[in-house]
This record gives sequence, structure tokens and C-alpha cells, in this order.
Amino acid sequence: MTNNKFILLAGPCVIESEENVMLLAHALKSIAEKHDLDFYFKASWDKANRTKATNYRGPGLEEGLRILQKAKTELGVKIVTDIHEPLQAEPVAEVADILQIPAFLCRQTDLLHAAARTGKLVNIKKGQFSSPEEMNNVVSKMEHFGCRNFMLCERGNCFGYNNLVVDMTGLVRLARLGYPVLFDATHSVQISGGGFNYSNSGKSEFVPYLAKAAVATGVLSGLFMEVHNDPPSALCDGSCMLRLDELDSLLNQLMCIRAITTE
Repeated sequence: MTNNKFILLAGPCVIESEENVMLLAHALKSIAEKHDLDFYFKASWDKANRTKATNYRGPGLEEGLRILQKAKTELGVKIVTDIHEPLQAEPVAEVADILQIPAFLCRQTDLLHAAARTGKLVNIKKGQFSSPEEMNNVVSKMEHFGCRNFMLCERGNCFGYNNLVVDMTGLVRLARLGYPVLFDATHSVQISGGGFNYSNSGKSEFVPYLAKAAVATGVLSGLFMEVHNDPPSALCDGSCMLRLDELDSLLNQLMCIRAITTE
């Protein structure tokens, strides 16, 4: 963590094309600069946990990193992207400024160890199956590996078979573990495997409400939000993502709320 600016991790769920990455990275950087945010462009090169084997996963490691490096070099954006296996940590760290641990994998000791060894900032998604207090075990692992440069990210808890709920007290409880806390406002509205034909579905209309409630707790260091210029045509999680043309207005509201909580 290099400054005290509010952090924004934003971008599409998955890399769909080089052109789309460059369009979104440019637009998101401009919006983030307007609000004086510490911005990282987010896009996954592989979505390894898609519901169906035939779902689009992304361009793969080599091509995905090439595209992210182009955005970083030509647009000057910082990069955050996922890793799923320990061997991916080093090559991804050559491009990414933040390595992200997916929620389903937050207890994978070897993956955490590999991320810690890179020396990069790590964003650890809290598992949908974990309480805030249980994340202390993850914290202990990272500290054992000599890493204190990491953040914890709330993204809702399982409620029944495919629904998620967000307990806003959980953000406060996560913050008590002593590390920066982010809130994932878009995956928190996901109904994983709950849509027709077992595809991911979600209720993106609730993203602004959850984001505002989370910022109002006063404990957040930043937000994670997946954003797309045309969510209905997105190749992954379109029903969860915020529309690009809605982001500026939402950030205006969020920064006003944050200003109140930091007075």
C-alpha cells in the first residue's frame, strides 16, 4: 500500500478482446482520475470456475498477459488479475501489480504461499463459505510466509443453495484483523449456477445499494466492481456487472458518503 487514496479495482469480468480491454481501461482510468482514486484495471485472463465446460473462459495466460501488458504500457494503468495455481504466480506477477486470490481458493495454502513469494500486493477474496473471523487463518498463513502486503475482500456469504447475502457487520469484523478491507459490490449480487441452463446470473440493480451501504461503514480501503460497456453482451457475468455509463454518477455518491464517514 503506497498511499491513502481510496482504491478502485474495476474492469470486465474476463478479457473478451484486446479492443474491449483498451476501451474500458482508458475510460475507467479517466473516471478514476476524476475522483482521485488509486485505480487498478481488473480483467481475468482465465475464468477457471465457470459453471459449464462450454462457457467462455478467456484468452489464456500468454495472450491474456500480453493484452494486460499493452494496457499497462500504453495507457499507464496498474493491473490486478487472478491466479488459480501456484505456478501462475510468477509469470502473472511480471505484469500485474496486484495478484488476486479467488474466493473459492482462499484456503489453498500453496497458492497463498506462491502469491506471497512474489512480493506483490495480494487481494484475497473471502470465501463464500467463511466467516470474517475464519479469515484470521488466512491472515496467519500470509504472515507465516512473511507477507503483510495484502488486502481482504468481502464478496458475500452463501445463503441457501445459490444465493448470497452481505452482512455489513462482516466488513467491520474483517477490518479488526488488521489489514485493508475491500468490498466486491458486483459478485455479491451473483446467483452462482442459479440461472436458467445453469449459467451464472445476478441482479446488478442492487450493486449501487450494496456499494453505498459498504462505504457507509467507514472501514473500507476500497471497492472492487466489475464494469462493462455493454453488460448484456458480456461473455461472463454480464448480469452482475455495472454499466460503464453508470460508474461516474455512482462514484460521486460513494465519495460523498465516504467524506461523511471520515469527518
